Amino acid sequence: MAENNLDGAVRDGRHVMQVRVYYEDTDFSGIVYHANYLKFMERGRTNYLRLLGADQHALFAEAEAEAPGFAFVVRSMQLEFLRPARMDDLLEVTTWPLEVKGASMTLGQKVSRGTEILVEAKVKVAFVSDGRAKPIPKALRILMRADQTTLP
Repeated sequence: MAENNLDGAVRDGRHVMQVRVYYEDTDFSGIVYHANYLKFMERGRTNYLRLLGADQHALFAEAEAEAPGFAFVVRSMQLEFLRPARMDDLLEVTTWPLEVKGASMTLGQKVSRGTEILVEAKVKVAFVSDGRAKPIPKALRILMRADQTTLP
């Protein structure tokens, strides 16, 4: 699979990406503002999709042909904030598929510092085209399910 340090990497069906905490990510008390974890996880989901296929442009061209104007949209999120992160911490955002169905998929995500889990999330993402839910194109569905089968 394609790999870029900035984008992280997909290994064993999981996308792993590092994020450094900057001053702008913290609140007045010096800890990461809760909404910034959503940004970190969004980057993880975006890079996961980017790195899923060996040839991303061909994959998305095929999806575009099957469902013009497609997009993935967050339908729901469940979050557990377990521990705080602070400025200069090096965090790891991990993303993996939990379930892939017709027009949606559910992803698991966690933000960790070393072995410490700071935030856990379950994110349901819908596939839409022209403003309506549509089945996830076959090429994308196959790649996501292929990753899912490698997970314990």
